[in-house]
Amino acid sequence: MTNSIRWGLLAAGAIAKAFAAGVKQSDTGILTAVASRDLEKAKAFAAEYDIPSHYGSYEALLADPDVDAVYLSTPHPFHTEWAMKAAEAGKHILCEKPMAMNQYEVMSIVEAAEVNQVFLMEAYMYRCHPQTAKVLALLKESLIGDLRVIKASFSFGNAFHAKGRLWEHELAGGGILDVGGYTTSYACMVAGAAQGRSYAVPTGVKGVGVLSPDTGVDAFASALLTFEHDVIAECSTGIAVSQENCVQIFGSNGWIKIPDPYVASRQEAKHGNIFLFTNASQKVQEIPVEAPVTSYAYEADVCGRAILAGRTRPEAPAMSWQDSIENAKVLDAWRKEIGLVYNREKPENMPSVTYAGRRLEHRKSLMKPGQIEFLDKPVSRLIMGVDNQVTSPHVQAVFDHYVEHGGNTFDTGFVYGEVKSRLMGQWVRSRGVREEVVLIAKGAHTPNCTPEGLTEELHTQLDWLGTDYADIYMLHRDNPEVPVSDFMEVLHEHVRAGRIKTFGGSNWSLERIAEANAYAAEKGLQRMSIVSNNLSLAVMQEPVWAGCIHVHDDASLQWLEEHEITLLPWSSQARGFFIPERAHPDKQEDISLVRSWYSEENFERQKRAVELAKIHGVDPINISLAWVLCQKFPVFALIGPRTLGETRSSLRSLDLILSEEEMAYLDLKTPSRS
Repeated sequence: MTNSIRWGLLAAGAIAKAFAAGVKQSDTGILTAVASRDLEKAKAFAAEYDIPSHYGSYEALLADPDVDAVYLSTPHPFHTEWAMKAAEAGKHILCEKPMAMNQYEVMSIVEAAEVNQVFLMEAYMYRCHPQTAKVLALLKESLIGDLRVIKASFSFGNAFHAKGRLWEHELAGGGILDVGGYTTSYACMVAGAAQGRSYAVPTGVKGVGVLSPDTGVDAFASALLTFEHDVIAECSTGIAVSQENCVQIFGSNGWIKIPDPYVASRQEAKHGNIFLFTNASQKVQEIPVEAPVTSYAYEADVCGRAILAGRTRPEAPAMSWQDSIENAKVLDAWRKEIGLVYNREKPENMPSVTYAGRRLEHRKSLMKPGQIEFLDKPVSRLIMGVDNQVTSPHVQAVFDHYVEHGGNTFDTGFVYGEVKSRLMGQWVRSRGVREEVVLIAKGAHTPNCTPEGLTEELHTQLDWLGTDYADIYMLHRDNPEVPVSDFMEVLHEHVRAGRIKTFGGSNWSLERIAEANAYAAEKGLQRMSIVSNNLSLAVMQEPVWAGCIHVHDDASLQWLEEHEITLLPWSSQARGFFIPERAHPDKQEDISLVRSWYSEENFERQKRAVELAKIHGVDPINISLAWVLCQKFPVFALIGPRTLGETRSSLRSLDLILSEEEMAYLDLKTPSRS
């Protein structure tokens, strides 16, 4: 890399011209290439800004070895694909706001940047302007006392045009995504500054808005954000009404007003101007902030200096990765409040390709698949639970990422509800992977735990999933009042009918499993090959849910080893108990964690996991999952990641082979590792 950052521009619209002019004013950047779908447009743009190379495709620009970083300014719906492709091409990325249409697309972009070790920043250029730094400095001085209320608006009047970018539904039009994110990001930044952090996560979001009767996008809208310490923020946006675009910050001892908070001029430099009133002075002080170049020039240099310094994560006041994810969550919540879901986010419109614009396939075979009796497909050692993903964007992000890393097995359940099963089925159909994936269906949960309930719920769930069969079927609970023979006979009927391939019991006692298999042997039927009870390094103190059973005792572990029954343990990572900052004797906020896992012995196990994690160069939670996977019988651990980072963290456990001494030490069988 040279001493300057060589920028390539992906798209050649008006905002790209503003950034190109900014790069020319910057200290760190030079313009190297521009790409447009229209080659003539790229050629004209290159001539106007004296750019050496121009391309008629984005792929060609990403293949240019002379480009260090890309400025991505396509319409919103195309950000995710091209940001991910840019990361995979090894290019650093400045992505126009909003980084993506929702939090899960942002999460996918961040994951691509993390894995490929490239710089990534969302282009809220006001964060790079010296005026913003001055506002944060004033807040740090606590001149206005304790923060109370934030008011932020960014709105403009635009004539309706059905095919215009701002109004078109297919281009994710509307005020919330176009400029509403400025208001929420500013509010979160200010609330965070009051807490000594770069941003604060709202504890609640309420919203109202008016949708265009013609295209369905938000014409204008307002949101009320609540934060810790009794702080509230009022945010207003719109594309159909002009408002006073300013930010006001009210504290217990005064206020701050920023008349032009976003300093968004594309043509000229804009000096900052801040007004400060304190109860002590009883007068308004005007604080000018000099800014000889545009916000886009400052933005180019914030990125350029970070890239030249070898940093992949920008520092405040620029947007951090987590800041972008959290801001996207707020915008998602705001849109949900007013009923705005874009067509591409609806399950029925789920595309056949991933967010990176390619067919789904294993790109990294990290799951180390094994075999389960009576099943003719391999099963990945980590099984994806489907009870944490409730929207189409979330399903696409998490499931695609899991499969691309070698996963193929999904744990569904009747009690998880129709929506989650239908989302699972829609994803399978859209990706065309039914014969490649292993679907686990679970049913007959209390109080419907009968042979009749089993059959009814199996038929219903297969309909929800849109498939003729489940690869694995699990009785979700046991009912001791029903003879095991009755369950085994009906399960065998479904095997003969091709509705299930292999089966077992979840939260069944091992004695009942043995009784069922004795009956199967006597009658020449297929046996239960699987049990899905809890096993984690931390011993479950009280059931997480009614009717739950664990097998973390010597007799159970020995029985599983002797009978070669496959274990599919749920809560295999004890619901995050081995993340010390989440579980600590003094930290009592998570009631379910406290009730089910807190004990003196478990905290000693946590302490030893922390110790071994340092030796192995991993996190304690990786040690805890490796302990489960390293048992002496077949184990396929259920995981329930909500984020791609959680999936990636779990993957690290697959390469950890713990010694017998380490296994015993972790489970308190020995006082030391030697």
